[in-house]
Amino acid sequence: MDYQDEITANYDTAVLVPRVKGVITAARKASIPVIFVVVGFRPGHPEVSPANKGFSALKQSGRLVNPKVLAALEPLPEEPVTVKKRISAFAGSDLEVLLRGCGARHLILCGVSTSGVVLSTVRAAGDMDFELTVIADCCADGDAEVHNLLLQKVFPRQARVIDAATIIGELETAAA
Repeated sequence: MDYQDEITANYDTAVLVPRVKGVITAARKASIPVIFVVVGFRPGHPEVSPANKGFSALKQSGRLVNPKVLAALEPLPEEPVTVKKRISAFAGSDLEVLLRGCGARHLILCGVSTSGVVLSTVRAAGDMDFELTVIADCCADGDAEVHNLLLQKVFPRQARVIDAATIIGELETAAA
C-alpha cells in the first residue's frame, strides 16, 4: 500500500522494496491474489476538503495526480491497482469489492507509512472481520518510535505481525 514514487521519496527503499518484491513473488507462486493500493486525486484535487488537514496542502502542490505503483513492483496486467482518496486503503476505493470478488478472508498487508495507511487499513479490515497479517519489515514510517509501538503493541491486537522471510517461507510451502 502506497508504494508509489511520491510517497516513498522520503524513505530508504533500497531494503524495503526488494523485501516487498519477494513477498509479492511468493504470493504469485502460491496463487494468492495481489492487489496494489495507491493514493491519488483528480487534477485540482476536487476530492479534498479544505477541512482535511492532512490532504488540503495538496491542492496547491498538484501532487498525487495519476499515481502509479513503483516501477520495481510493477503489477502484472491482471493485478488490480486501486486508488484510494484518504489514508485507509478502503476510503474512496473499490478495495472491498475487489476483495469480495476474489473471496478473500485473510489479508497480508504492508505499506508506507505504518502510522498512516497500514494503521488505518488494519483498523478498517479488522472491523470487517478479515483475518490479518502485517509484514513488519515491509512497512516503514517517518517516526521510528511510532512504527515500533504500532508493530509491537497495537497491531498484535488485531493482526499477526511477522517478517518477510517468515511469510515467504509459508507461501513457498503453500505453493509446493
